[in-house]
Amino acid sequence: MSHVPVLEIGGTHVTAAVIDTEARLPVPFPAVRQPVPADAAARELLDAIASVAHRVDVPEAAHWGVAIPGPFDYVTGVGRFRGIGKFESLHGVDVGAELLGRLPGAPSGISFVNDADAFAMGEYRAGAATGRRRALCITLGTGVGSSFLDAGHPVVEGPDVPPDGRVHRLTVDGTPLEEVVSRRAIRLFYARTAALPGTGRLPDVHDIAGSARAGDAHALRTVRHCFGALGRALAPWCERFRPDLMVVGGSMTGSWDLVGPAVREGFESWAPGTAPPTVTAVRPADAPLIGAAHWALHRSATPPVPT
Repeated sequence: MSHVPVLEIGGTHVTAAVIDTEARLPVPFPAVRQPVPADAAARELLDAIASVAHRVDVPEAAHWGVAIPGPFDYVTGVGRFRGIGKFESLHGVDVGAELLGRLPGAPSGISFVNDADAFAMGEYRAGAATGRRRALCITLGTGVGSSFLDAGHPVVEGPDVPPDGRVHRLTVDGTPLEEVVSRRAIRLFYARTAALPGTGRLPDVHDIAGSARAGDAHALRTVRHCFGALGRALAPWCERFRPDLMVVGGSMTGSWDLVGPAVREGFESWAPGTAPPTVTAVRPADAPLIGAAHWALHRSATPPVPT
């Protein structure tokens, strides 16, 4: 089985594609992406996800790969979304069983994988992390995603990685990391720093980056503070895990000319020389799809564990 249908479920969108795992590309047509109502009732949300899958030509009786953010039980396929502001209606829902009844082509099974792990495995298979024994892959979007790869496989336990291999669980200077480095946190820090009015629309991250490039001292301070904190949080784990490379993806990499130096400064402030070589993703759009396909391919070829 070299053609694997996949879904990437994000906080505001779903992407569907069929991946040729040998060529490491979507086939035979480009991936299909459309918005989904993350705050909708479970049935409406599941129908919206499945409707995207029906727009691609999938093989019959295929085993699907689905990349989805946490909190999620990736083994049982049950949602654990509670108190995070998205997919709340899927909390406690057997998403696997619900999708099996909705996906096209009478699927034979579904393998779920964390979206950050899917991105990392895709970059390992066909992107910046190819050929690297150990890689740390970070995504910067609404929040901070992470995956610690060893020979292309996510490491989720042991002394060399944070709990579950997730850096969003870390704290920096006593504060949860995502209260410092996330879309919401960055916008709020800039608003406080620039003493903006409490009402009205806050500038978004790309707007803050543009102001920083123009020399706005408040914006420059925001970038250095927020992304320097990310470097300080990552530094001790990079010292333990010793990645050959750090690959960064997500929407905030559009401002990497500012973000990158701030992250490195954070590393250096913790301990000089701890920062691994760092690059932005080569396949930012395709990597999660490619990773999910290879995850499904591996899982469908693995005999089930007797119960």
